[in-house]
Amino acid sequence: MDSIKKVQAWEIIDSRGNPTIAVGVELASGAYGEAAVPSGASTGKHEAVELRDGDQSRYNGLGVLKAVDNVNKILAPSLIDADPTEQLKLDNTMLAMDGTENKAKLGANAILGVSLAIAHAAANSSKKPLYQYLGQRESYLLPVPLLNILNGGKHASDSTDFQEFMIAPAGASSFAHALRMSTEIYQALKKIIKGQNFSTNVGDEGGFAPSLPSNQAALELIISAMEKAGYKPGVDCFIALDPASSEFYEDGTYVLAREGKRLNREQMVDYYVKRTEEYPIISIEDGMAEDDWEGWKLLCDAIGDRVQLVGDDLYVTNIKRLSQGIAQKSSNSILIKLNQIGTLSETLAAIEMARSAGWTAVVSHRSGETEDVTIADLCVGISTGQIKTGAPCRAERTAKYNRLLRIESELGKQAQYAGLASFNNLKK
Repeated sequence: MDSIKKVQAWEIIDSRGNPTIAVGVELASGAYGEAAVPSGASTGKHEAVELRDGDQSRYNGLGVLKAVDNVNKILAPSLIDADPTEQLKLDNTMLAMDGTENKAKLGANAILGVSLAIAHAAANSSKKPLYQYLGQRESYLLPVPLLNILNGGKHASDSTDFQEFMIAPAGASSFAHALRMSTEIYQALKKIIKGQNFSTNVGDEGGFAPSLPSNQAALELIISAMEKAGYKPGVDCFIALDPASSEFYEDGTYVLAREGKRLNREQMVDYYVKRTEEYPIISIEDGMAEDDWEGWKLLCDAIGDRVQLVGDDLYVTNIKRLSQGIAQKSSNSILIKLNQIGTLSETLAAIEMARSAGWTAVVSHRSGETEDVTIADLCVGISTGQIKTGAPCRAERTAKYNRLLRIESELGKQAQYAGLASFNNLKK
């Protein structure tokens, strides 16, 4: 049996130039694992606490030295000599040491860094890549990527109301084919945007951020880009949306400032129904606000049989909120973000609960990312079938895609592409 010899954390910066935490775990055998924790911009109010220093003299108060100290001085001593393969036990030990509902004492960022680094170290000790360590299978499923190629909302100023316009190359024959298709559409979109004299600057997740007159204009641009790249919308490639509606929800009203509209929940649902009739939209994430449970139910009743409705801020990878959504039939899918909940074990529990309900689970990055590629291995090891990790642009995004290309190449005939089957709870 291998054992934990050393746990060390330090402060690094993420893709937005803000501090975050990295953790390394060394085992007695010499095996080593390392993880870096991402950070969100559009964060749900029910997420676990990302501990920040609040010291305005450094990093505008966003430093994470408290979280680093919590790892090095509190968590690390309790984990020395422990068996790194006992992930659930170790995660529960850290949760007990924190003792709060939302990890406010030690910080979800501190706990998650340790949790993931332990998994990487254990995988390396077993001489297996992380995806094999997480799930030993005869064949592995490579996910459909949901690529955010047009940014708006909090990810890009002076752009659309909706935060993300994504493409889903579900009609591809392999992950490599899907990524090539997506990159060609992305490059076609750039040419179209430039040709219309819009800026080709990109947002936090690598998508273009032109100043468009409406959210529908963004959909039209994406359809044009698909066709320009030689692909058929609704057959080769689909559209996925993340409006991040909590960001434009004000006192019970959905305010689409770009379009000069103020909609109640029934009108917002009607808006989505019309868009899904006009465009090949296969997935909508956070279509309703994080506590508008009634609105979510209305939306699911309206289009939940033919559109994947993904709860992000609604569930925050938390099985307590997820169980409520399942009971109320509020959606049919959950977004999985490791740092929303704070441990690998809790993340896996959320995926399993969603699956047991017949729902899909989409593993996701955050807008403030690092070069860490854990979520790529997680998708393959647990066979979630879908991953969301930004545009095919910016190294912190492409690192995940390149890791998936490596895994697919490594697996050879053992690799299967999820394709449309990953949207298995929808009427085709």
